[in-house]
Amino acid sequence: MLIVNNLTKKFGNFTVLEEINLELINGVYGLLAPNGAGKTTLIKLLSTLIFPTKGEILYDGENIIKLDDCYRDILGYLPQDFGYYKNYTAEEFLIYLSALKGIEGSKTKERVRELLKLVALEDVSKKKLKKFSGGMIQRVGIAQALLNDPKILILDEPTAGLDPKERVRFRNLLSELSRNRIVIVSTHIVSDIEFIANEVIMIKDHKILHKDSIKNICKTIDGKVYETEIEFDNAREFRNKHIALSEKQEDGKMKIRFVSNDECNDTWVKVSPNLEDLFLYEYSESLEGKK
Repeated sequence: MLIVNNLTKKFGNFTVLEEINLELINGVYGLLAPNGAGKTTLIKLLSTLIFPTKGEILYDGENIIKLDDCYRDILGYLPQDFGYYKNYTAEEFLIYLSALKGIEGSKTKERVRELLKLVALEDVSKKKLKKFSGGMIQRVGIAQALLNDPKILILDEPTAGLDPKERVRFRNLLSELSRNRIVIVSTHIVSDIEFIANEVIMIKDHKILHKDSIKNICKTIDGKVYETEIEFDNAREFRNKHIALSEKQEDGKMKIRFVSNDECNDTWVKVSPNLEDLFLYEYSESLEGKK
């Protein structure tokens, strides 16, 4: 079990995370928030790349800072910006990283072959990385994070550069891996975790906003999500009154999905909220600021 107790992280006078409390067991956890909300900072704290200003992180009751190398031995990590040597082949690069991680030499080649097959790169194992696409490089990154068969797997924006087919393969892989380990996926892309996360963790205003199943989190806006049709000329005024979730032109009108706290209008149709609805609702101000 991984436990985060009263974790606070400041950079100078700026607070990034404040009083974070979490308990994680085996399964997939989606760490979901807009860019700049503190996801990567939490990931780096969990990976011991930076240290808390206050509080602690415990693995099986032991502080991960004191565990030091023993903790890193059970940790797999894919950073947002994954560095690699372009003139190495995929196989050579993974063997090199195995040596850096202290994995026993006699088992290295077999483990590397297993992982290249797992991420569907076995046919290009002898190809130099400089000839790989962005999605293929990302799959090499996922493979390196699995080299030591980690008990905790942390992936920061892991689907960058993956096409839709690769995304599906990635989600299926995570579901399989999570049966005997903690998998934490940090992302701002809702679809990456909507169908595989056992629980979603959302950060807002430096604190944990939600940590629960998708079904339970979505209940927080149950009865507030609607769809309706409006004239194009009325669209701007409508957006000023309600939080627009999606818009689509249809039969000369604007079909709009939105959140409202007002009483239901006769022309509004109440619909079941999904995770993307909740994300847009909770972070509407943050997302507006990035436009």
